[in-house]
Amino acid sequence: MLSKEQKDKLLKLARTTVEKYIIEGIIPKFDDKDPLFAEKRGAFVTIHNKGSLRGCIGMIEGAQPLSDTIIEMAIEASTKDPRFMPVAPEEIKDLDIEISVLTPKRKVKSTDEIELGKHGVIVKKGSAGGVYLPQVATETGWTKEQFMESLCSGKAGLPPDAYKDPKTEIYVFEAEVFGERQCGKE
Repeated sequence: MLSKEQKDKLLKLARTTVEKYIIEGIIPKFDDKDPLFAEKRGAFVTIHNKGSLRGCIGMIEGAQPLSDTIIEMAIEASTKDPRFMPVAPEEIKDLDIEISVLTPKRKVKSTDEIELGKHGVIVKKGSAGGVYLPQVATETGWTKEQFMESLCSGKAGLPPDAYKDPKTEIYVFEAEVFGERQCGKE
């Protein structure tokens, strides 16, 4: 569990990164000695503009310190999400940032082990794969079957029922999700 102070620092880091990168083309430096920020953790940065999704990109598994992942994903979500044009400077005032810090993934034998709203899910078959964060189930209200079918067909490019195929690998992870709305903008 992250403390309120850690969450606030990560949100401020993501916001500062988006602002500095979009307006000035600068990647900010982050110098905080909190050991959590040095842990190699997966994370997603999600950006909303007036409540509508504006960008979301992340890394499932940590390959670098968490603080570096937040910086990189804030830039990616604001400029390289293929579903959207890059964020424009005039949009920044209307953005809300949300961060998901992930636990390591673990393989499951069946969808019976998946708890909607608690687990993020990864499906992988051959070179195809897709992921949904835990909050997708809560936000959509889908049943487990709808969730898995959408994950397979909409995210992984697989047939909707690919999750039933024994050759399809299914992984779960948990995420601590927090955003500027919950923590209050500075």
